[in-house]
Amino acid sequence: MPGDVGRWIEFWAARQPDALAWVDDERRCSWREAADRVARLADWLQRAGVGPGERVALWLANRTAVLEAIFAAARIGAIALPINARLTPLEVAFQLADAAPRVLLVERAFRERADQALAAVTTVPPPSRLEVGRGAARADGRVDACAYELALAASDPAAGPANADPRDPDSPMILMYTSGTTGQPKGALLPHRKTLANCRNARAGFGTTARDRVLVVTPLFHSLGLQILALPALFCGAAVVIQEGFDPVRAWRAVDQEGITYLGAVPTAHQRLLDALGPEAPASLRFVFTAGAAAPAALLHAYHRRGVVMLQGYGQTETSMLTCQRPEEALAKAGSVGRPLPFAELRLVAPATLDGPVAGWRDVEAGAVGEIVVRGPITMLGYWKRPEATRETLRGEWVRTGDLATRDGDFDVTLVGRAREMYISGGENVYPAEVEAVLESHPAIAEAAVVAVADATWGEIGRAHLVPRAGFALDLDALPEWLAPRLARFKQPRSYVVEASLPRTASGKVQKHRLADPAPIAPR
Repeated sequence: MPGDVGRWIEFWAARQPDALAWVDDERRCSWREAADRVARLADWLQRAGVGPGERVALWLANRTAVLEAIFAAARIGAIALPINARLTPLEVAFQLADAAPRVLLVERAFRERADQALAAVTTVPPPSRLEVGRGAARADGRVDACAYELALAASDPAAGPANADPRDPDSPMILMYTSGTTGQPKGALLPHRKTLANCRNARAGFGTTARDRVLVVTPLFHSLGLQILALPALFCGAAVVIQEGFDPVRAWRAVDQEGITYLGAVPTAHQRLLDALGPEAPASLRFVFTAGAAAPAALLHAYHRRGVVMLQGYGQTETSMLTCQRPEEALAKAGSVGRPLPFAELRLVAPATLDGPVAGWRDVEAGAVGEIVVRGPITMLGYWKRPEATRETLRGEWVRTGDLATRDGDFDVTLVGRAREMYISGGENVYPAEVEAVLESHPAIAEAAVVAVADATWGEIGRAHLVPRAGFALDLDALPEWLAPRLARFKQPRSYVVEASLPRTASGKVQKHRLADPAPIAPR
């Protein structure tokens, strides 16, 4: 397999030209057809003036055009910029102004929003726009042609990239903006070698081969959908089945009809998938995968009762896939996100030593809390035009993840929270993720998010935002008694807020900075 990501599609087209490469709601492509379309788009991008290092923005729904653009940009040395399809025009304008792409591939259905976003960009030249997606049916029953398809048809698949030299492993390939759980998004610049290492890690964790068929119901503008599911599957020669919009019933239908062997989703989506699943899963399914947030143990056991192994993993936009559970240990080590994968060197470092020189960092013992730091080919180059943020996160070869975790003797990692979320109550460290896991084991609580609030006596205390489970009555007054045998007193929230839902990023992470500061309910 070539290290140059832009050559992966033609690699498999030469070996299994008629096998299925990818399919979405509109199109099925063999590897031969996929290679032709990628080559045509690469030619069009070059003729549109896109050169090495320039950005190609992708404001698209879940469709195969995203993958075509990722590989076409990689083929010519350009940088793909996936944009969250759910963003407002002003949020998109921020990314366009920050990244200054030469070309914008945009969903035709987003035309009005794209007009608004581009009108708000005044500091950089506007990108050329190419619309993707069919138009509305006309009175005569015909459908307007898709500009994207016309552009491909007019391009030359034999033209080849202007620079045919092997791609430098450190050359940037993808610019992916972080979820912004704490504020303004930052663009993580991801090189070719990171994508290659990530795909090798996913292959090691999932055991993916060319015989697999992978269902992608998560957005391709997010690391889980693109970096952990779609790109590693294609690296292995497997077929990728893409669905637009999340419909659990439709997802299970695809598993059955397409012979899907694995799929991935964030825990909240898996709960909806479980609700739509019968007593047994389709026979083709090898496992399901989750990441993006801690999965309740009840979720793993519910899948197990239906004969499905659920694997948990861990990674970030800046690092992608770092750990994965082993199938034989998934139940026994429920709550863990697994062991480090081959192309990621992980350490759990005592937080008190992290602000000093790397040489003075101290690894914690098994069972103690440390911050996850990682090095290896799996890491980003840095944050786009954010040197200060880059220096804070990249310490020499090491990336500080900001995630706190413990490990056991086998180095299976269990997340306990974010370094910035940890608070100190009466001199004791409290990790919200630990408290949330206990709260979510309550039969009447579907979701929990714990935040710190200032307190004159204790310094900080916890406030829990709770989403009740449908069909259950949540008695807040009884919670302290229920928590007493499960959590030390200093860890227990002192007040509660009942929410209809929790604000989340596209990757499923709770945006705690968006939780309002209402009048909380203190148990009597």
